Amino acid sequence: MAVVISCVLLSFLAKLATCADSDPLQDICVADLNSSVTLVNGFPCKPISQVVGEDFRFRGLGVAADTNNTLGLKITTINVFKFPGLNSMGISAARADFGPFGVNPPHVHPRATEQFFVLFGQFYVGFVTNDFKLYATTLQPGDVFIFPRGLPQFQLNMGSSPASAFVSFNSQNPGVMQMPHALFASDPEITDAVLARAFGIPLDGSSLKQMKDNIRAMFPKL
Repeated sequence: MAVVISCVLLSFLAKLATCADSDPLQDICVADLNSSVTLVNGFPCKPISQVVGEDFRFRGLGVAADTNNTLGLKITTINVFKFPGLNSMGISAARADFGPFGVNPPHVHPRATEQFFVLFGQFYVGFVTNDFKLYATTLQPGDVFIFPRGLPQFQLNMGSSPASAFVSFNSQNPGVMQMPHALFASDPEITDAVLARAFGIPLDGSSLKQMKDNIRAMFPKL
């Protein structure tokens, strides 16, 4: 009996260790983005008779994006909403373009582990674990860095020239939450009393309002 229980526990732990999007139950399932069926975990399939080779091709990563914004950053995402052929495949990707000293501020991907491959430029990157330990390093062209699912992470272009990376995820819809924006520019807003107490900001002054205004201005939708 002990052996059986041990096998069951090991099987359960192995399943937890590999959690990502559900495995597909068919070869292909190109997303029908216009379907009226309620979205639960992936989109309904487009009728197989309407599927063509172009459903599995995405264009648009060959040219660097415009990084002329307050963060010096532009993310070109390839998720199921832009690339229906990804539906049920359990993967997605992005191109991350950074202007000089551009930054992707602390954020989390709640549904995916991220692989960050440097195309050109030099990056300082890192993530923080639940015990508040920072794991950070400097990356050069050709380097790959892994960001665990759901942990706060960041990337900084360390140079005065543009930099770029190719990013992949083990989810067709990894999600992203910019932490400063989530805390100080949510809709509706978190009450000032919570933020002031949590961050040691005077509640009766203009510091908190100024911080909120700055963050709203700095964090365009990426």
